[in-house]
Amino acid sequence: MYIIGGLIKTMAGRDIRDGCIRIQDGKIAEIGRRDEVKFHPAPCEEVIEIRDGLIMPGIIEAHCHMGITEEKKGMEGDDCNETVDPVTPYLRALDAVNTMDAAFDDAVRAGITSAMIGPGSSNVVGGQFAFLKTRGRRVDDLVVKAPAAMKVAFGENPKVNYSGQGKSPSTRMAIAAILRQELNRAKAYQEKKRKALENGEEFEEDFTLECWLPVLRGEISLKAHVHRVDDIFTAVRIAREFGLKMTLDHCSEGHLIAEELAGEGFPAIVGPDLASRNKIEVQNMAFKTVGVLNRAGVMTAITTDHPVSLIQSLPLCAGLAVKSGLALEEGYKAITIHPAVICGVADRVGSLEVGKDADIAIFTGNPMEVFTRTLYTIIDGKVVYDARREEQQEENPPGD
Repeated sequence: MYIIGGLIKTMAGRDIRDGCIRIQDGKIAEIGRRDEVKFHPAPCEEVIEIRDGLIMPGIIEAHCHMGITEEKKGMEGDDCNETVDPVTPYLRALDAVNTMDAAFDDAVRAGITSAMIGPGSSNVVGGQFAFLKTRGRRVDDLVVKAPAAMKVAFGENPKVNYSGQGKSPSTRMAIAAILRQELNRAKAYQEKKRKALENGEEFEEDFTLECWLPVLRGEISLKAHVHRVDDIFTAVRIAREFGLKMTLDHCSEGHLIAEELAGEGFPAIVGPDLASRNKIEVQNMAFKTVGVLNRAGVMTAITTDHPVSLIQSLPLCAGLAVKSGLALEEGYKAITIHPAVICGVADRVGSLEVGKDADIAIFTGNPMEVFTRTLYTIIDGKVVYDARREEQQEENPPGD
């Protein structure tokens, strides 16, 4: 497949006007100006020619519950929180994602080609996120990285859930203590396993603790649900105590402590700002947060937290952040390369570079503008959405 023409935003340091992308075996084989890429399509090879459109990496959602909290299905389609035990690190999002959820189709139509999907925030430890592509029937075939992060939550959600059941945690102190206790158990297990293997001894793996080893080894991050300033700092304190990688998800009051967070070095996934302030801890959320953090030096991505805000609103959320002070180029980064880096998958997605997955979104213009339309969405080198083809099908439905 070839894509020619248009303006290519590679998100890898340069924009290319009237360029060419050659795709082979689901990967980007060549990219550059037309005179830099050998244009020799085979007789049956697909060529997409764009005149005035924008060609960019597929958009990335860095935190959502698509397919786990299904739309229109109530309790029967809600598998987001196992609200009977505050510590469930062994749960895997992969076992609950329904790829037939309508949100996947909405994502593809919006140029969103991959998403970080996982459990909610009712538990102190909720379980393991997975980073998935957004088109396919069998979830196993969509995996880019799994596990991709370990969900932990601070603040109102665990308090409300478990105080209502008459058990701990009912305070922020208890949330922190329960997490520390679990991390200490995990570290002790890691050391016991290390010694046994070094000594050639038999070791019986514990399913409930084995899941922590990628976190302790720094292979994946804690994914911390934090809104308020105090909860953000508690998460930072615990991550520092145990030497862990971490992302600050939501980070609603991050703009109030931007300089301090920049000094800590943890990235932030901000949002959902296109939602009501329906909890005490989100009273200070605002679209300006992304820009304030970004200017301070914090790597930032934007989230819809679908279904809190609908997945297809992600590029518009980036546009509202730009309207509120985020630099335009940083707006593009916040939905492409930054979430790829933050989620630990930048070797495959997030920018248009040779060797990376051919996940590409083509728009009539800037996707952060409300009237912009998606022309094509391409995942692993396959066209999964073609606006012209869809329009033709609508004009000539089957049976006419």
